[in-house]
Amino acid sequence: MASPQLPLDLQRPLARYLELLDRWNRTHALTALPPGARREELLLDAAALLPFLASLPAGARLADLGTGMGSPAVVLALARPDITVLGVDASTKKLAFVRQVSLELPVPNLRPLHGRLEQLPPLEADLGVAKALGSLGQLAAWWGRHGRPGAPFLALKGPEWDREPLPEGWVAEPHPYELPTRGKRVVVVLRRA
Repeated sequence: MASPQLPLDLQRPLARYLELLDRWNRTHALTALPPGARREELLLDAAALLPFLASLPAGARLADLGTGMGSPAVVLALARPDITVLGVDASTKKLAFVRQVSLELPVPNLRPLHGRLEQLPPLEADLGVAKALGSLGQLAAWWGRHGRPGAPFLALKGPEWDREPLPEGWVAEPHPYELPTRGKRVVVVLRRA
């Protein structure tokens, strides 16, 4: 079980991302994660999704549902500047941070989008991702609304993901990986059956 790796060309902008997060967090309380855990939990965990982006054509649209502070959206947008990455969240405060990251790094293909998933018009995305957002059933319901027909959804989950009931009409394909100190994780690929 391999550990995800961040591409070398992303090291500098992602270090800047962590600096911005530290600065903003002092004022806006964006995360309770201690600074020493942020690289692994926010960046390396997001890197587990990078191999799944290889099949996306230029111009594709990726939606990070519940992006929070932009994880995994920032990593994915930096890795694939030829696609549009929508960072969707209901928190105005967190999206203000994502907007600032987009401007300062810069990440012009990262688009913060404010709103509740059940109220937004369909996003018609080619790929969806989420980390720590909801159950497989909730994710499938949201993705059924926001994904293009046949588009897969990638859920970052813990090792006991298979205890969650799989929604009817959906199949799940697990891809396990391990973080250096935070343990075993799984990218669960959800598709309509």
